[in-house]
Amino acid sequence: QELQPIQYNVQIIKIDRRKSKVWNYYTKLGDTFVECTVCNRQLSFHNSTTTMREHLVRKHGIRDNSIPQVKEDQALESEYSGQETLTKKPRQMVPDSNLYNPTSCVDKRADRISDLVLEMIFRDLHPLSVVEEKGFRLLVGSLEPSLKLPSVTQLSSMLWHKYNVVKQHLEHYLHTAQSIVLCMDIWTAHINQMYLTVTAHFIDYDWNLTRCILDTRLLPEAKLKDNLGEILCCTLMEFGLSSKSTFCVLHDNIFNMLATFQCLEDLYGWKSTCCSAHMLHLCVKAGLEVEQVQQALIVARDIVGYFQHDSQAAASLNSKLEAVSKAKIRLTMDVPSRWITTIEMCEQLLDLKWAITSVLEEQATGRPMFQNLADHQWKLLQDTVVVLRTIRIATAFLSEEQNVSVSSLMPCLYGVMSAIGQQMTEPSGILKTFITKIRSEIKRRWHMSDDEKMVESPAIIASFLDPRFKEMRFLTSDIRSELHKKVKNMLSRPSASPSPTSSHSSLALTENDKLKSGQPLNIYDILLGEDPTESMPEIHQQLENYIVEPLCKRSTNPLDWWRNNEHRFPAVAKLARQYLAVPAMAITAERAFASKENTLEQRRSALSSEHLGQILFLNQN
Repeated sequence: QELQPIQYNVQIIKIDRRKSKVWNYYTKLGDTFVECTVCNRQLSFHNSTTTMREHLVRKHGIRDNSIPQVKEDQALESEYSGQETLTKKPRQMVPDSNLYNPTSCVDKRADRISDLVLEMIFRDLHPLSVVEEKGFRLLVGSLEPSLKLPSVTQLSSMLWHKYNVVKQHLEHYLHTAQSIVLCMDIWTAHINQMYLTVTAHFIDYDWNLTRCILDTRLLPEAKLKDNLGEILCCTLMEFGLSSKSTFCVLHDNIFNMLATFQCLEDLYGWKSTCCSAHMLHLCVKAGLEVEQVQQALIVARDIVGYFQHDSQAAASLNSKLEAVSKAKIRLTMDVPSRWITTIEMCEQLLDLKWAITSVLEEQATGRPMFQNLADHQWKLLQDTVVVLRTIRIATAFLSEEQNVSVSSLMPCLYGVMSAIGQQMTEPSGILKTFITKIRSEIKRRWHMSDDEKMVESPAIIASFLDPRFKEMRFLTSDIRSELHKKVKNMLSRPSASPSPTSSHSSLALTENDKLKSGQPLNIYDILLGEDPTESMPEIHQQLENYIVEPLCKRSTNPLDWWRNNEHRFPAVAKLARQYLAVPAMAITAERAFASKENTLEQRRSALSSEHLGQILFLNQN
């Protein structure tokens, strides 16, 4: 702010005559103290401005380029004798436009800190009320004593503004997509409120697979089946998209809504597929429900619970483990909704079998003897774990970056079925029943026994359009032939074909046409007949060339391959951009195959429904 001319008394004249501009930020309090005009903090003063200068730099960011360094005499001109002070005129303080403005500095710094507080809220999923917590206010107060934190109301306004800015950028980005895949994630907060999160997946112009959240809303269960199409269309409209922009809907069929998704396909032309993580869980669950396996798991859970709640038994077990340097191993209970935790529980029990058996046999007289697993049950758990480990390898495969697309799913599932099938060493028995259950569920849920549904499956078509799996060795020759016809028909549709040029849109001339036009027949036409490649449309020729193209390495990212080869097969690439955008899972692999709830799930459950949608939107986008 512009400084106005003021009437100086003797003391002020004495201060203003100092050569250092540090005094623009301090007021002198007597002979031994000064007060900072920025933060009102008092400092001791001993005829030197070094401490004052360091305070401005360290606490307020006012650097030497804002306060020119002036060499000061040790005695500061001998404190200016009173006689000299009275004889010299007061120096007029003229505002220097190059000097740092303290008021402006404080305002900008406060705005910057407020922005960072908002960013902390949506990056780490904190509620807006964090600014009212005593610990947070104490921390900020110790770092910035003069800062006034924004209120919850102010933060809410800032959050809304930030949300709309990012939303506009995302809307522009979504309009560059050829088509998008909508993924539905239905989840429940700890307060028993059900939410629907809709995410969009698409491959952009540079062949990058993009995932972004579109909307999160509180969802009454009763209205989901009836209003699902309306909810998804409204979400699209908020970003200026139409129903035609959607290619596929990925869901976990939590309410058995197959009829609803069939209706959406008939109404809007959307394809639909189920989350592979959810279906894989159902397949494993069917195997674990085999009676003998279930009984063994019940006893196993009882053992884990016994050692978790009986302090004497736990102490005895720990002492045995410490003796062999295995004290870090802890028994953990599995979670029925996460089959991977069942593997971990069984692995821990098998690893500590000797110690557990020893402790249970040493039960003191008079205490009820706790039931241990029988020998055949220990053997059954061991065989079960071997099978489940193979399926766990499949989850690791699907979790890799280059295997996010549904194109990796069918080769993976056929590999799982082949691997666990080889583990059926006995012609009959519990293990065979367990494996057969899992294999039959995989076949049923992915329609592996129905050739017609297989050819129509987005997962199968995506695998064909993946240059790593296009040979489709896991299919029979008849299904491969039908698949090639299916893709050829898809390429023949006007919407799937690139704009034809005059040289590519017409078929090659037949022999009669050549004779009528006076063109000479070559010796190949006379001896071998018409060349089939000349009568083939250009897009079909692209497909044939793609089929005979050598396979690329399995570790290759298919999107990288298409980025480098799109110019060679433009029509096929357009189809690949659609199908390879379909993810194998409706949620991220880290969440789908985690052994426990991750930080995201725990924190989002603690957010209020009022701001949850905007916070998650900014967090993910």
